[in-house]
Amino acid sequence: MILAVVGGKGGVGKSTVAYNLGSELDAVVVDADLAMADLPTDRGPDLHDVLAGRADAVEAVSEGGPVAVLPCGRSLTGARACDPTALVAAVEAVRDEYGRVVVDCPAGMCGDVGLGLLVAEACVLVTQPAPPALGDALRARALARELDAGLAAIVLNRASEASPTELVARELGGAVATVPESAALADAQAAGVPVAVHRPDSPAAEALADLADTVERACRTRKTVS
Repeated sequence: MILAVVGGKGGVGKSTVAYNLGSELDAVVVDADLAMADLPTDRGPDLHDVLAGRADAVEAVSEGGPVAVLPCGRSLTGARACDPTALVAAVEAVRDEYGRVVVDCPAGMCGDVGLGLLVAEACVLVTQPAPPALGDALRARALARELDAGLAAIVLNRASEASPTELVARELGGAVATVPESAALADAQAAGVPVAVHRPDSPAAEALADLADTVERACRTRKTVS
């Protein structure tokens, strides 16, 4: 399984959702934001090295933390040396070795987002209950449709009881999972651990576990239909 996590706008919690889904799904998380990496990193080769032909994708996976991650470098020099089109082969190599991959795509509508969606069997679209975020999410949803990346779930992050869940479901064309505003989730991300490790009893941990179940079911259904 290859799952792309996308968000039309930066700052909606896309990387947080991707990292925690990696934990719940026992998947390798690939930090595919070549210019603004956000996931825990480690010493050793990273995605910049892989896409520049200096390292093997499987060997660059870091298993030292609570979630296996193929980290991305944080230098502009490294980003400029990459061949982004090599991302598809790199992700497929990790999938072939580990079975499950979650691709944390860059925010916005740059070409790198399309590559993550192109290699994915399904996607999770992350947004927030605010008009600018929802407008950008509509554009990301259109791109996912164009590239035939099936929609596994829509995540309304930092949601409250007043959030327009039904409106989001109608406009984006899919079922909506809500993840509440959560200090526990923010603290866990700052510490580089999943919220299920940091605060397994928190509402955010329960919401992300439910999201993983939704994704599993959606991916099974898509394979059956295919």
